[in-house]
Amino acid sequence: MNLIDKAVSYFAPEKALKRIASRNVLKVLNTGYSEGGASSTKKSMRGWNARSSSPEEDIDLNLFSLRNRCRDLYMNAPLGRASIQTTRTNVIGSGLLLKSRIDFKYLGLSEEAADEWEQTVEREFSLWADSVHCDALKINNFYEMQQLAQLMWLQSGDGFALLKQDKPVPYMPYGLRLHLIEADRVCTPNIFNNIVAGDINMFAVEGTAPNGNKVISGVEIDTGGAVVAYHVCNRYPQSFYLSSNMAPLTWSRVEAFGKRTGRPNVLHLMESERAEQRRGVPFLAPVIEPLKQLTRYTEAELMAAVVTGMFTVFVKSDGPSSEMPFGSMIPEDQQVSSGEPASYELGNGAINILQPGEDVQMANPGRPNTAFDGFVNALSRYIGAALEIPQELLQKSFNASYSAARAALLEAWKMFKMRRTWMAQDFCQPVYDEWLAQAIALGRVKAPRFFDDPIIRKAWSGAEWNGPAPGQLDPLKEINAAEKRIKNGISTREQETMEINGGNFDRNIQQAKREQKLMKDAGLLIDPIPQIPQSKPEGGDNKK
Repeated sequence: MNLIDKAVSYFAPEKALKRIASRNVLKVLNTGYSEGGASSTKKSMRGWNARSSSPEEDIDLNLFSLRNRCRDLYMNAPLGRASIQTTRTNVIGSGLLLKSRIDFKYLGLSEEAADEWEQTVEREFSLWADSVHCDALKINNFYEMQQLAQLMWLQSGDGFALLKQDKPVPYMPYGLRLHLIEADRVCTPNIFNNIVAGDINMFAVEGTAPNGNKVISGVEIDTGGAVVAYHVCNRYPQSFYLSSNMAPLTWSRVEAFGKRTGRPNVLHLMESERAEQRRGVPFLAPVIEPLKQLTRYTEAELMAAVVTGMFTVFVKSDGPSSEMPFGSMIPEDQQVSSGEPASYELGNGAINILQPGEDVQMANPGRPNTAFDGFVNALSRYIGAALEIPQELLQKSFNASYSAARAALLEAWKMFKMRRTWMAQDFCQPVYDEWLAQAIALGRVKAPRFFDDPIIRKAWSGAEWNGPAPGQLDPLKEINAAEKRIKNGISTREQETMEINGGNFDRNIQQAKREQKLMKDAGLLIDPIPQIPQSKPEGGDNKK
């Protein structure tokens, strides 16, 4: 109560009470979101005590559990695996292919010279990319490594590629090697421990390096927050089951960029959803709970249907005999509960004899459940919305109309194209830049003034990365639409070739020319009959 209220209460207590009551009413009036999403008085909001903090606290402290659960869903939940595999297949497919696109005008080249240079570079790049020698582990070629990198990114939230150099050999003149590292191995060394994550208290999240830099989940940053290095463990820190994983934990500090060249030594593949975020969030993280519950539900329904399908008969006996004239369909040595008198195992068409006085009460599961399909479809839409994958594509079920199915496919391809662009920019293009610099330094590719100026280097390094096409639900309609786009100048033949089937227009033309010649030489191609122009009748135009 302020001084004015005290004075009013002395002379007019009734008015003073009204002033106090009015002031209390003002306190509970709607002030912005206080009566909406930020309300603490509504019953529906009272139990919602959400608190968000820094990306390190919200994300890094929970990454251990998120990765393990997402990998488990990928390995054991059909829809979880379908979500990741569908994304991988549509984003990468069999691999993003190089299409060199140099800025020939800036470089002062003619179109013919530029085409010839681009074909030479693509041929040389294929020598390296098609071989397993591009892999430091000698397992995958470059296109298979793209698929693996995308899977790591989706399962773990991020992934890493180390750019290493090896000695050239006669069968592989290029020394560039890629070494893919899973997210687990990039972590803060235990000797830097300040903050620990996980229920078992063994993984450091934040620490301080000997040079004073801060290390967050294995990512070392300077005082300005810029990434300067990554700390890579010699093995998986959480693995202790194999003898090969019993070696003491040690960490190698790998600088993010070369000091002299500024080129990357480590490629970090991740999707940032918050500023100053250092590590990525697994793809399935927002839908872990509904996916797990749906998996449990489908397993329970499946088991109930299996039990219903087993026509098992129990025979009651009032006599003392324990003989089993019929026996069980499951041999005794194969029964799970063999030797336990209080346990009975169901089998296909089995007949079991009960002891005198025993009875079996069977609960009717009522299967198949007619509501199963509708419930699973509803949850699939719910999960797919969070992952930007329509239900039709998630379940590979296109039962709707052509328009609805195409709309779902187009909506999904917005996400696929976005992730393909990320993959091209964060993985394919940096690798190509490093390879091209090496090819030019070795003299296998000629590029004048490549090392003189960054803008010249960028002009020589231009490239496109083409992947699988969206597919066609009705090829005739889509081909007709493509023809109209080309005719009206909205698109080009090259663009349509890539979008319809992921092909190469230039190679298609060369192949078509060759096929045309072969068919003509074999007499299988009939030249069109030339149309003879009709002559006008004698006597002119016969105008009257």
